[in-house]
Amino acid sequence: MVAKTLFGLEEVLAKELQQLGAQQVEPGVRMVSFVGDKGFMYKANLALRTALKILKPIHSFRAWNDRALYSGIQSIDWSKYLTVNQTFVVDVTLSGEQFTHSQFVALKTKDAIVDQFRDKYGKRPDIDKLHPDLRINIHIFNDQCSVALDTSGNSLHHRGYRSATNIAPINEVLAAGMLLLSGWDGSTHFLDPMCGSGTILAEAAMIACNIPANINRKEFAFEKWQDWDNDLFDTVTNSLMNKTREFHYTIKGYDKAPSAVMKAKDNIKNANLEDYVTISQENFFDTNKATEGPLHMVFNPPYGERLDINLERFYREIGDTLKQGYPNTNAWFITGNLEALKFVGLKPSRKIKLFNGKLEARLVKYEMYDGSKRAKFQQD
Repeated sequence: MVAKTLFGLEEVLAKELQQLGAQQVEPGVRMVSFVGDKGFMYKANLALRTALKILKPIHSFRAWNDRALYSGIQSIDWSKYLTVNQTFVVDVTLSGEQFTHSQFVALKTKDAIVDQFRDKYGKRPDIDKLHPDLRINIHIFNDQCSVALDTSGNSLHHRGYRSATNIAPINEVLAAGMLLLSGWDGSTHFLDPMCGSGTILAEAAMIACNIPANINRKEFAFEKWQDWDNDLFDTVTNSLMNKTREFHYTIKGYDKAPSAVMKAKDNIKNANLEDYVTISQENFFDTNKATEGPLHMVFNPPYGERLDINLERFYREIGDTLKQGYPNTNAWFITGNLEALKFVGLKPSRKIKLFNGKLEARLVKYEMYDGSKRAKFQQD
């Protein structure tokens, strides 16, 4: 199988797969390939935090022109996966010279499948772009065509808990990836000081308690497949839920906008995480650290892309607030504005390249010590 992900999260996803028990895990670009059975396919969809989709390849062939594409698709026995009364849709990803129009490839694929059914049964399955029974994924790289079934359906970042979002919400998969890259494991207090609609908080709580990422999701594509096994799915779900753990610290979120605080509280409630997360209306720049011991901080400050702010002053205030109010804190944040980082006035100890949507971004880490850094190293 193939798990698709965002750029920069491949190694994180590979580690997640290994921990879940996948075999032959191999990271690629924006994807990780692995081997597992049907139960593992269910488990991967339920539990993976940094996967966007799980694809199950069923055939590959060379397609140097549209005729070769048509006959390659026709060589698959589609009655194994579809009936004439079901619906399907074709998603296409292209790279290389051979084919340049994804809609043309989707149309050719659809024709080959529909013609096969018409020849066999005198009837054909229909296309349904919104809610198909089967999602078929075609990937062509130069003349190599691979055909896969989409086991997930809607992208797995649709967790099912987010009913309300703000102006620039962060993708749930990116939020989970940032948390895992930051080393968050639930062993300290946690703060998101600019929490928006609460996505980072929800993902942080689910990681801390080892709650499966997609437990709140309404459905997966494989539930409409001919070999759907409801009992196996229940067994896998129960086994994952039996591995959840207690969390003994605090997870807090601040936002200065009352509307954001309300939305975040709603989303945390939808995710059944109110026992772990508290959210209050605060301006981060007026706060000090409220907990004893180490603090883990991850946030997504505005970049100035969609929000009108004075970036120089804003990023300088981030640095000042961390320096003056947050000793013994590992502070991580993502920004798509690489210039603005200069104004923080602190030297990041890590910089990781990611993409937030199409925007190239950096996940940066600032280590705030108790007292001065020099004193810290003298103690060590």
